[in-house]
Amino acid sequence: MTVQHVDIQDPEDVGQRIDNFLLRTLKGVPRQYVYRILRRGEVRVNGGRVKASYRMQLNDRVRIPPTRARQELPVEYSTDIAETLKDSVIFEDADYLILNKPAGIAVHGGSSIRSGIVEILRDIYANPRLELVHRLDRDTSGCLALAKKRSALQIAQAAFRERRVKKIYELYVHGQWPQSKRVVQLKLERYETSWGERRVRVSAAGVKARTDFEVLERAGVHATRLQATLHTGRTHQIRVHASASGHSIMGDDKYSAAQDPGSGAHQLDEVPRLCLHARKLTIPIGADALRVVAPVEPGMAQFWASCQAVAESSEKPCGGDQG
Repeated sequence: MTVQHVDIQDPEDVGQRIDNFLLRTLKGVPRQYVYRILRRGEVRVNGGRVKASYRMQLNDRVRIPPTRARQELPVEYSTDIAETLKDSVIFEDADYLILNKPAGIAVHGGSSIRSGIVEILRDIYANPRLELVHRLDRDTSGCLALAKKRSALQIAQAAFRERRVKKIYELYVHGQWPQSKRVVQLKLERYETSWGERRVRVSAAGVKARTDFEVLERAGVHATRLQATLHTGRTHQIRVHASASGHSIMGDDKYSAAQDPGSGAHQLDEVPRLCLHARKLTIPIGADALRVVAPVEPGMAQFWASCQAVAESSEKPCGGDQG
């Protein structure tokens, strides 16, 4: 392990925060380590200490201390996963890549996940600059945008930050969602459970959050198919707003109420997955906009069809023949 000296010559690096540059350069190194070496002054720019918020300039010389070569470990994924992700691409141009993300795959690696979607696609496309424009929960499917270069990333993230992006979700909830309940505005607060898991709850001390809901279809008294439009992008916003309204999302093992109205004898473990799908995404790009629609995956659509079939034929709880 030796000290690295990196000269900033690529225009794509100019203006990038030093912490983000290091996270990309030192692949696989924990975030905590990157911020620790910055705090300690072990990272130097032009011979001087810098804060994590420092934005790099052309011809800067960055000193990076020796790091354990965890970043040199190869990205591990199966051929099946690679094919699944390649087949999930619904839009691609010189700047962006958009997937119909499968449920159950994390968007990025973490402490317990070696490789997520972004790490795998960087390897497949041989493009270390590929970055997530935004995130989806591991168990949520649908539109997921990635940028192929930093200039494209900045444009898209600015649109998200300025709330000019339109995101529409499809979801199935327990019970009969009231036709009149169209807007949910409840402040949300992040917290940590006693066992160390990060979650979100409704709290007066939280941040503003608004979700608009529209009833699309019903499966008797047991379930409702909804459309949700986000006006804010808080963590787990739709999941918490739905649960707080008394109709949690089917398959949600984090925020489901102990008893959902109209759920009858329906059991959570009979639902094949979290029934939440990012169906439409519109990102303003200059004078134009990037518009994509991701079809609901067959397994989720088939589950809804089974709910309808049961509702039409008897009072037997929907999904009772699943599993």
